[in-house]
Amino acid sequence: MLQVLLVSKVRVKLLEIFLSQPEEMFHVRGLVRLASEEINAVRRELSRLEKFGLVKKEPRGNRLYYWVNKDHFLYGDLLSIIAKTTGLGREIIKNKNKLGKINYVMFSGRFVRELERKRENEVDLLVVGQVVLPELAKLVREEESSRGREINYSVMNKEEFIFRKKRRDPFILSILAGPRIMIYGSEEGLVS
Repeated sequence: MLQVLLVSKVRVKLLEIFLSQPEEMFHVRGLVRLASEEINAVRRELSRLEKFGLVKKEPRGNRLYYWVNKDHFLYGDLLSIIAKTTGLGREIIKNKNKLGKINYVMFSGRFVRELERKRENEVDLLVVGQVVLPELAKLVREEESSRGREINYSVMNKEEFIFRKKRRDPFILSILAGPRIMIYGSEEGLVS
């Protein structure tokens, strides 16, 4: 099963493109540009990903458009891997020691899937621990610049988080009730 997904560097690049922008459709030449690979290699890998059911295609005019199949049984798992190995997730993990003593980092499911927030105060990123705020703010600003949108994030120390969770604070409960991708720390520890 994993051989289908992780053998080729072109396949890895295509998965990163599709899963970092799961709402987008891409034509072959656009994928060639984004992946910086030869067109034949991209076509070959698209064919394999389509046979595996991870991407779908549709002809429009004289172009073929491809997009990620969100109903695929590995979609959520791959989305989690991409969130941890690209963009802000990668930078948080890479700079973990500079950020202080972190217990948990999670992205909201809507943030990872590049969907608009349902509410204005919805949190995209929750960080729990003794955090060096200027370091985190720098990473968030860089991601905001690359995404072209503001990231709502909340930071609290572990004691405050536990206290608010025990008190059934509506803000914390709304974060924990929604879909999420854990970037650092255990999901069980976050919600229990």
